[in-house]
This record gives sequence, C-alpha cells and structure tokens, in this order.
Amino acid sequence: MTPEQLSSAIVAALGQMISDGAIGQGDLPETVVVERPKNRDHGDWATNVAMQLAKKFEMNPREFAALLAARLESHESITKVEIAGPGFINITIATAAAASLIQTIIDAGSSFGSNQNLAGVKLNLEFVSANPTGPIHLGGTRWAAVGDSLARIFSFAGAEVTREYYFNDHGAQIDRFAKSLLASARKAPAPEDGYSGQYIDEIAQQVLAETAEDILALDDSAAQEAFRAAGVELMFAQIRQSLHDFGVDFDVFFHENTLYEAGAVEKAIAQLTAKGHTFEEDGATWLRSTTFGDDRDRVIIKSDGTTAYIAGDIAYYLDKRERGFDQCIYMLGADHHGYVQRMLAICAAFGDEPNLNMEILIGQLVNLVRRGVPVKMSKRAGTVVTMEDLVDAVGVDAARYSLTRSSINSSLDVDIEVLNKKTNDNPVFYVQYAHARTRQVANNAAAQGVERVDFEAATLSHPSEENLLAQLAQFPKVLETAVEFREPHRVARYLEELAGTYHRFYDSCRVVPLSGGEVEAVHRARLYLNDACTQVLANGLQLLGVTAPERM
Repeated sequence: MTPEQLSSAIVAALGQMISDGAIGQGDLPETVVVERPKNRDHGDWATNVAMQLAKKFEMNPREFAALLAARLESHESITKVEIAGPGFINITIATAAAASLIQTIIDAGSSFGSNQNLAGVKLNLEFVSANPTGPIHLGGTRWAAVGDSLARIFSFAGAEVTREYYFNDHGAQIDRFAKSLLASARKAPAPEDGYSGQYIDEIAQQVLAETAEDILALDDSAAQEAFRAAGVELMFAQIRQSLHDFGVDFDVFFHENTLYEAGAVEKAIAQLTAKGHTFEEDGATWLRSTTFGDDRDRVIIKSDGTTAYIAGDIAYYLDKRERGFDQCIYMLGADHHGYVQRMLAICAAFGDEPNLNMEILIGQLVNLVRRGVPVKMSKRAGTVVTMEDLVDAVGVDAARYSLTRSSINSSLDVDIEVLNKKTNDNPVFYVQYAHARTRQVANNAAAQGVERVDFEAATLSHPSEENLLAQLAQFPKVLETAVEFREPHRVARYLEELAGTYHRFYDSCRVVPLSGGEVEAVHRARLYLNDACTQVLANGLQLLGVTAPERM
C-alpha cells in the first residue's frame, strides 16, 4: 500500500463519515498527508488530519480521530489504527498489502514514480546560458547539473520540456572578447577590461589557422570583427562540447542577436506601448515597471536611441510565449538577484501571471576545495575554476551528483578528497554501491537457484524488510515534492536514505540460503524486494543524470 493509496483510503473514510451522518456536511481535502513516524513502534504511517478538520466540523480532535479510526480499521489493508496525543492517528499496514508495492514497482519499471501532474504543460527551461567568452565556470556547472535534472523530473511528471540555452552574442562583453583575441594574436597585452588565459591564446591561434584571409593585415575594426565572428563560434562550440560530455544537451540554442536582427525588440516595445506601460522622459523611453512591483521604472530605449539591456529581456520573454510555452523558467546565478523583480514586472506588463508564466530560480555560489582548502584556479581559464577542472578531478557522475544533492539556495563547497573516496563518506559512491550490490545479490540468487516465482508477499515480516518497503513507497511522493518546489536535491537525499535502508536489509536478511540450505518462499520474496530496490535506485539516479552501475 503506497502513501497515495493510504491517503485515498483516508479521504474515502472521511466521505463515509459524512454519508452515514457521523459528522455534518463540509468540504473534504482531495488528499491527506501521511508521514512515517519517527518511532516505528507507533505504526507504519501517521496523519494529523483529525486535528486539521475537527474544528471545521465542531468536534474535539480526539473524538473526530476515533470516528475516523473506526472506519479505517475495516480496511482490508490496514491491521491496526491507534490514536495518540491530541488526535494523531497512527496506522499499521498489513504486510501483504505493503509488499504488493513490490509488484507495482516491477510492473512499472523505469516509469515507477512518474505521474501526469504536469500533463499538457509546455515548459521552457532556460539554464546555464553562460556568455560565450570563456569556459563554463563552477556556477554554470552547478546550473547544468541542476537544470538537466529538473528537466528530467518535469518530464517524469508529464510536462513537455524544452531545454534552452540563451546564446548571448550581443553586447559589450562580446566586443571585449574580440579585442582580447586580437590582442593575443598580435602578441600584445590583453585589454584592461578584457579576457585572459590559455584558452584565449588557443582560440586566437585557431582563428588565424582556419581563416584564409590575413586577418592581422586588416585595420583594427575589420580585424576585431573577424575575430568576433570566428572566435565566438569556436568558443561556443567548446561550451556545447563540454556540456555534452557532462551529459547535458539542449533542444534550443537561442541567439540573442536574432532578436535585434528580426525586429523582435521593436515589436515587443510596441506591444507594451500599446498597453500603456511605457512613457517618454528625458529623451528616453521607459517601462513603467513600478506598476508591477519593481522598485523603479526601467529605461528600455536610451536618449541616444540605443536599446538598454532589458529591451532584449522583454523581447526574449515575448518570443517564448509566442512559441507557445505555458511556463518559462529562468535559472540565474547568485549575481542576478536584482533582476528578479524587473523580470517578473515584464511578465505582468504583458498580462501574464508572475511565478506561473514566468518563474525565476536563483542559485548560490560553488567552491571547489580539497580537505577544506580552496583549489587553485584553472591554468587554462586563468581566472576561474571550470567544469573541466571539476570533471577531471572527480568524474562526471560524482560532479553531477555533488552539485545536485544540495539546495540551490545555499552556497556549496565541493570537496575533491571526499568525492574520490570509495567509502560511505562519499554520497555518490554510497548510492551507486547500493545499486551495484542489488545487482550482485540478484546474480548470486540466480546462481543458487532462487527463482522469481510464487511471490508470497506475506513472508516479508522482518523489520528491515518492512522498513525497506516503506522507504520504497515514498519515492513517488518525493518526486511530486521535488517538482512542486523545483528541488532535485530531494531525490538525491532520498536515494541516500534508500541506500542506507537497503544496506541494513542486506545485513539482516539473506536472499540466498546458507550453503546447503533449501530455497524457501521468503528467499524468493526477498529477491523480488531486491529487484524493486534496484529499480527505484536506477530510476532516481537516472533523474539526476547519474549512471547506475552493475558492479563497483
């Protein structure tokens, strides 16, 4: 019996209480929250629904709980219902009913835990979007891991997800990049506000080698443009390759420049003007963004006729909505806190609903350390620690897992020393080893003649078996919560709990009989339980973009 099934049983019992006149008429919740009690002596599941509803029905919570308990006790899958404290209800599930979950997991396979909560939602998820002026730094790497995992989880919930990378090839930073390449090619010092590092020299030399024209013979303006056109493309090709090697591929690479070339910026501003949300002042055109919660109005066309940076943001959001996306989620770095309100104001100005049609996620900084000491900057990048630095140090799996297992709202120290350990201190090793162990157990079972036949769920009565069943049952709810709060780290932390519960099961319950022993029904049932754990671990790791190894 899954928590969702138990929730439905409680809602049905509440409805029965109304229909048989035990309580008056009133609205009932569609779902009821059930949680694992900290003390397993208190049952398998607990709910405080009686305390939540008693006042609405003008009753004492314990009295309400007693009425509900009486109806739950008649359910075929429930063996005991007890009332505790002011009105908590503790519920014990029949072993056979709990174990039926195993068959559900095995039948569902790779889809177990999925749902259709976001069915019909066309969702645009924009993440990373690092400027094509250098390798991806650790902050962008965190977004790559988290963003890709979020996309997987949204898809698992039925959404039609488009992974989008905003290719910022318009603006001053691109000019500085081109000037830096030109300076490197001429063996001149890098511009004061430019970019440096080995990668600049590499790209500059590659541009020279792959361009038939003698770029260095051109005047400064023409030479800079040549380096801009070729250099940006080369840099971005490296970025795309790095992301692909990291297991992250995008559906759309959107070029900012196209917004200006296609007249999308003028079109978007015209729409806002038609809605009465712009005004003229000091020779400039302003967005009246304070109407929609921003701290001040924003210039969108400067007095010299050039567009402000926000003009591109306006056009880009409108473009997404015109492409048919219901929800547009932007994942931005810690230095973008000031952008949130102005972006949400743009959404509202177009008549959309902030935090629904547009949502902004802000991620905090990442530091790479070894035994608590910061790792030196990349020689190639010159100024930052890069994605390649992290992957070279710990591998893709450990990198992705470590960046995903913590809330994006907190800064993160990634310790290379820990992630290279083959011990329980290393969370990714701990989880992957649990999956590999389930596969080893299955292989040993096959060798010893334990077959997947005659599944007798009632034989699974050991406390460690019951704990493992209860842990497996929580996976669908964990995924629902991860989607609701945009927090894939909930999946990682769940997998760590599941791994621990499995390891304790492994230590306590033999799937294979002792040498010379006879294969019994309980061994076959445990093999099924082992298979179910394999599946849930594999499903969870897949949602994080981490491999589920057969052996370690």
